[in-house]
Amino acid sequence: MTHLFRLTVKTFSFSTLFSKQQYCFMSTSTSHNHLADDCIFCKIIRKEIPSFKLVETEKNYAFMDIEPLSEGHSLVIPKYHAKYMHEIPDDYLADAMPIAKKIAAAAGFSQYNVLQNNGPLANQAVPHVHFHIIPKPDKETGLGIRWKPLEKSKDEIEAVYDKIKKNL
Repeated sequence: MTHLFRLTVKTFSFSTLFSKQQYCFMSTSTSHNHLADDCIFCKIIRKEIPSFKLVETEKNYAFMDIEPLSEGHSLVIPKYHAKYMHEIPDDYLADAMPIAKKIAAAAGFSQYNVLQNNGPLANQAVPHVHFHIIPKPDKETGLGIRWKPLEKSKDEIEAVYDKIKKNL
């Protein structure tokens, strides 16, 4: 069975990333039940597009990023198509971090970031959950982030805490 749904995505190409609207077909008739037909990462998992594979398990696939921020930048992608992390089953997520850990150790990264973005405002370029392992060898190379904490009172923090806690 194939399901059709419309979404706005960033389409990946080897030379550039650009926005466009497209239709995404979710296939449930292959051995990869939870992969989308038109997703670049799903195609990599199905080996329709080549990659520099590092690790593959039943739940995840890890490979080298072809537009690295630093030497050794790699990705871990669940073999389950979803745009947001909260849509991925826990067993796929539980399998992902040990893979990231193994890659960082095998590469000998002394300092690095593990990054996962959710949605375009959070800088997610490919609408398939993925975890970056980005070495940080010096101040200029690797991930650069802005960290500007909000000024919040204890009462404001407690109000948000209560809301989240109620929904857990």
